[in-house]
Amino acid sequence: MKLGTRRSALALAQSELVAKALRDNGHDIELVEVVTEGDRSTESLQQMGGTGVFVTELREQLRRGEVDIAVHSLKDLPTTPADDLVVAAVPLRADPRDALVARDGQRLDQLPDGARIGTGSPRRAAQLRALGFGFEVVPIRGNVDTRLRKVADGEYDAVVVAAAGLARLGRLDDATELLDPGQLLPAPGQGALAVECRTGDTELVTALGKLLDDPASRGAVAAERSLLAALEAGCSAPVGALADIGLDESGNDELYLRAIVVAVDGSRAVRLSTTGPLADGERLGQRLAADLLDAGAAGLIGETSP
Repeated sequence: MKLGTRRSALALAQSELVAKALRDNGHDIELVEVVTEGDRSTESLQQMGGTGVFVTELREQLRRGEVDIAVHSLKDLPTTPADDLVVAAVPLRADPRDALVARDGQRLDQLPDGARIGTGSPRRAAQLRALGFGFEVVPIRGNVDTRLRKVADGEYDAVVVAAAGLARLGRLDDATELLDPGQLLPAPGQGALAVECRTGDTELVTALGKLLDDPASRGAVAAERSLLAALEAGCSAPVGALADIGLDESGNDELYLRAIVVAVDGSRAVRLSTTGPLADGERLGQRLAADLLDAGAAGLIGETSP
């Protein structure tokens, strides 16, 4: 089978995880590297249009039959389903938290007033500003190595990246702090992968689901993404969400979903949470989105400048 992947070091590392699991179960896998619009452009995600810029070319190759499977960072997928494609598996999710990489081993609360923090994410930027620490939050593009090098070279005091990305590249030790979701809520679906194939390949869909799918991870990200869809916000919107799974008093799986919508300048934020059965995750996400909108989140999502 041909497995489509972006060409970046992180995308290749993620795809190799999926390829290894399939090879270990007797499948012959060939990686096909694809350059996406998001990889070619130096513009910000908002300027490029946000949602879909890292997945469109991969999905088109999948539709044309040039690859049999595509592996995506789940947070990059549009929340609107594609009738001809299906997420056959969501493997076990990695750490969804954001990670700080700072000079001199500093934690977030040790950075000085006016510290330059690089991030390419409006969500991270808005939440960093909302902390009120007086940081100068500046946009940054490039792969993980490029971003960390800017800290080492003194161009930035720190950068914020996904902990899962550092771990998959074997660079988690570079993190000076894993940020508590109480400070920065991650992007919906952060840390999770999506293994996508054509809807009509029913045998492949079934096989991938049996081999790779983690039901708890799928349930958690389904709740987060249903919230994002109900807010009509894309992956570049200042929206954070995280679903944790535990047990209720009867020993049944329970989902705790929290979310935040932040003004891009950090001046205002709406933060709410809800709990309910894991099986009701998508409905809980939709309900929490409605509560956020009722609390004033709609006026924060469409803002585009700090």
